[in-house]
Amino acid sequence: MIERTTEAWLTDMDGVLVHEGTALPGGPEFIKALRDKDLPFLVLTNNSIFTPRDLRARLAYSGIDVPEQNIWTSALATAQFVADQIPNGSAYAIGEAGLTTALHQAGFTLTESDPDYVVLGETRTYSFEAITKAIRLIVGGARFICTNPDVTGPSQEGVLPAAGSVAAMIAAATGRKPYYVGKPNPVLFRSALNLIGAHSESTAMVGDRMDTDILGGMEAGLETFLVLTGSTSADEVEKYPFRPSHVLNSIADIVDLV
Repeated sequence: MIERTTEAWLTDMDGVLVHEGTALPGGPEFIKALRDKDLPFLVLTNNSIFTPRDLRARLAYSGIDVPEQNIWTSALATAQFVADQIPNGSAYAIGEAGLTTALHQAGFTLTESDPDYVVLGETRTYSFEAITKAIRLIVGGARFICTNPDVTGPSQEGVLPAAGSVAAMIAAATGRKPYYVGKPNPVLFRSALNLIGAHSESTAMVGDRMDTDILGGMEAGLETFLVLTGSTSADEVEKYPFRPSHVLNSIADIVDLV
């Protein structure tokens, strides 16, 4: 049982609510329970490809009704972070609509000419030309930001290289490591808490990955629930030097706790 009062919820999306476009057991019921009780909540994702509107449509297709304002992506958190650092700044961005839209909405100008930042996100097609441009701009003095550290992502054909892998290549070429904004960075969790006016002492995080969801939630001071419907098996939990507050089979086991 929950050992402290939970007044707000954060949850990962892939591996927790959905898997490849299909709702996982308890996903629709969990979100419905949160909305029925008018509890503050956000769906968090390290995926920076899509806008909240895109993700809302994707979730709706699987039968899960989440408003746009309840979706918080690494792209949105990254845009907020760089805008707080340099208001109305400029960036050379490698990514798709989720990232470029977020940067524009945060007041940033996208440019290839002497940008304040190189911002690396996810994209379905990483361009060698774009990566070369990013390397040269970073060598020239641009600050290096990456939306998330994930080195691989899932697809129906198997794993794909993700932003973390490309960031490692750019870091090797420039000698400059990026600042990662997405999970497990507590910056993403704290920005999410601020967005819904929640406090860490009374907020829980639900995730399927120990190295991002649970680690980040723990470092942000949240109660953590690991569900075994995604990347982490029960046996793998024991390999980590930290533990989630709870380990459950699926998010269906949390619905009655809302």
